[in-house]
Amino acid sequence: MFRSDAAIIKRVRNGDPLAWRYLVRQYAGRVFNLCYRFVGRSDQAEEITRETFIAIFKRLSTHSQEQENFLTWIVGITRNLIADQYRQARVGRIPVSTDATEDKAPISSSTMLPSHAGPGGAWEREENIALFHKALQQLSPDLREAVILKDLENFSHGEIGAILNIPNITVKSRINRGRVDLAKSLRKHPMRSLDLRAW
Repeated sequence: MFRSDAAIIKRVRNGDPLAWRYLVRQYAGRVFNLCYRFVGRSDQAEEITRETFIAIFKRLSTHSQEQENFLTWIVGITRNLIADQYRQARVGRIPVSTDATEDKAPISSSTMLPSHAGPGGAWEREENIALFHKALQQLSPDLREAVILKDLENFSHGEIGAILNIPNITVKSRINRGRVDLAKSLRKHPMRSLDLRAW
């Protein structure tokens, strides 16, 4: 329907509601999955997703396609809203889940958790995902966001640096430390077919 993000943005800026609905459909799933991976609860992820698109609509006039990739820009807004929620949680205003069993919302981690053939494979996969997500939630926020953006969202080091506003050397350090801490946590609850070396 639209040939590029630039075309969508132009139409939205011109007040086209169809273009705005298309933009939301195009990116809502990606934003929700990112939020869920950070906060671990679907209700909180849905709330941050709504706030993200409100912020996108308000700030769309400030986005420059020549200077910044649109998805990177969206993820930066999402990340800032997630950080705001954590700051509020630290003063007791918002509960943030650290228990993956509280919520059964889907998480796509197929690159880390391969599917299993045969009877019980689906159940084993669900159990693995729950264990992985619980371990992910136990990382510090700085390390968690670096691992999520690299290993689950597949952003490059440069893109992550732009999103987090940190140098590449810090990005690499956080990813490496996060992977080490995640591996230590996962060793306490071994999961079949989870190959950390594939990272």
